[in-house]
Amino acid sequence: MAEFLLRRTVRAALQAVLGASLFYLLAAAVLDPRAHLAGRTPRPPDAVIDARLARLDLDPRVPPSARYRAWAAGVLRGDLGRTIDGRPIGAELRRRLGVSVRLVLPGAVLGSGLGVLLGAWAAAARGRTADRAVSLLVYGLTAVPVFVLAVLLQMVAVGLGDATGVTLTWTGEAAPGAGPADRARHLLLPTLTIALAQSAVLARYQRGLTLDVLNAGFVRAARAKGLRRRGALLRHALRPALVPMTACVPQTAGALLLGGMFVERAFGRHGLGEWLAWSVARGDVNAVAAVGCLVACAIPAAVLAADVLHGLLDPRVRAA
Repeated sequence: MAEFLLRRTVRAALQAVLGASLFYLLAAAVLDPRAHLAGRTPRPPDAVIDARLARLDLDPRVPPSARYRAWAAGVLRGDLGRTIDGRPIGAELRRRLGVSVRLVLPGAVLGSGLGVLLGAWAAAARGRTADRAVSLLVYGLTAVPVFVLAVLLQMVAVGLGDATGVTLTWTGEAAPGAGPADRARHLLLPTLTIALAQSAVLARYQRGLTLDVLNAGFVRAARAKGLRRRGALLRHALRPALVPMTACVPQTAGALLLGGMFVERAFGRHGLGEWLAWSVARGDVNAVAAVGCLVACAIPAAVLAADVLHGLLDPRVRAA
């Protein structure tokens, strides 16, 4: 197990370094912080702009390789640099990350559980009305982009509010010091949006995995001994079908983070999505690179955790 864990950890670390490096180099090549600084009113002198870019390690006269080395050395020290306005990036990143985690994490957990239940239910009712209804729902949700789903849920909330006379809060964040009920109302629709999108992806995988196990020999043997289909599913098929899902769930981490950023924008949440869009518009290379570095580390970390869990549940994976 130690060798398996070491291999997967080294692979995850290499993926994180490569992803963060590519993200910084792409941001440095495409974004133009000078244009943002020069567009201020009144326009600063060129010497002032050059001095600001030099302090931020964004001077275009410096070779990209040298700027990358300076940025990477800072990251290794825990210093992500400063924004184009001179503010420390670390504090802002932590604040924005807290907003995003409070939104994405509950939606991911709820969506994963819902997807597993829907997929197993559809497999157990294969060919019947329940299976067709779940499949239609899953295909419909998969075909709808997450930002469109967010708008549709907002329209439904407005319609329900007009019909019932109850104001449904679905945009913005709860005021500082608000109670749990108020915070839950602000999180309800954004969390539901992420959960529905996540469940649609996982339900398809879970249905296929459950059907494969239901046709396995040990399940047919249990049915031959008189066990009903539902009992065979719960007692013999469900656990083997859940083991591969530990590898499937983290594979959705990238789409989950991207979808969470769109949902934040749709519901007026001041998280990483809003900050990233704002930073790209201003040409803030260091801020964009900080978000990219976080994503580049988070996805391999999620995959590593899934690999370890999968290896503990299925010893065959450790030899792969």
